[in-house]
Amino acid sequence: MRAFRLVDELRAHHAVSLVCSVLKVTPQGYYAWRQRREHPGPRRLEDERLYGPILALYQRSRETYGAPRITTRLRIEDGIRIGKKRAARLMRELGIEGVSKGPRKPRTTIPDTKAPPAPDRINRDFSAKRPDQKWCADITYVPTREGYLFLGVVMDCYSRRIVGWSMRDNLEAELVADAIAMSVARRQPKPGLIHHSDRGSQYTSMLVGRTLRDSGILASMGSVGDPWDNAMQESAIGTIKAELVDRHDFVSRTQARLRLFDYIENFYNPIRAHSSLGMLSPDEYEAQYDPTPAAEEAA
Repeated sequence: MRAFRLVDELRAHHAVSLVCSVLKVTPQGYYAWRQRREHPGPRRLEDERLYGPILALYQRSRETYGAPRITTRLRIEDGIRIGKKRAARLMRELGIEGVSKGPRKPRTTIPDTKAPPAPDRINRDFSAKRPDQKWCADITYVPTREGYLFLGVVMDCYSRRIVGWSMRDNLEAELVADAIAMSVARRQPKPGLIHHSDRGSQYTSMLVGRTLRDSGILASMGSVGDPWDNAMQESAIGTIKAELVDRHDFVSRTQARLRLFDYIENFYNPIRAHSSLGMLSPDEYEAQYDPTPAAEEAA
């Protein structure tokens, strides 16, 4: 406990009772802590042996994982089984913590009242039995000292993998079309795939409609002003904001582009544990996919 460590540092110059009073801890608690430290029991020794694996995993997560992900990934990666409460306590002792999602700002969904939206083919059901059955898409902003950089992403509902992305200095339809084009080039989906988005003017544009039709993809759009109609992608955007964007002060759009590329391609897809995937990464989850009809039927 940090307070007891501070008492230990100050005891040579101040009375223990005085320091404990200032730090709002008891002398009895301090002496008990000191006894445990000087004569650690088996459980305490085991706690200290866990410091290394926890710190290593935390660093691999780019200092983003909290206790639930630490607990599960310790088991998956290192074969170490501990409870979430114990992991949380050890993380507090190490002075580390996971990141949490904060409030979002400017508006990127601006409907075009003259463009008819596509029907909602998802109806809030983002489940998928196989890769490239349903994609969802969204746009977010990234503040830099040069101004906003806008990021368009396309995510596979089956694995939460970001299959395509695009970055531009503006909110023109090309931002969305380029992300779809990357997704198609990478995945080569079969006709009938559903692409779900909000009703922003970029998604209802003629350019995006043509891009989808040329690839045999069915457009789907949620209702106006309802984040639940694209909840899965909203969650993914929130993760990118919390784990990367909100933790950096980007000097330029170029710096932001490079960091976003690195986060998506070198961390989010291959490494980041997702609670909805049993704490596997999107790449790990897709690697387990069994394409046989029987396996899809059982899913």
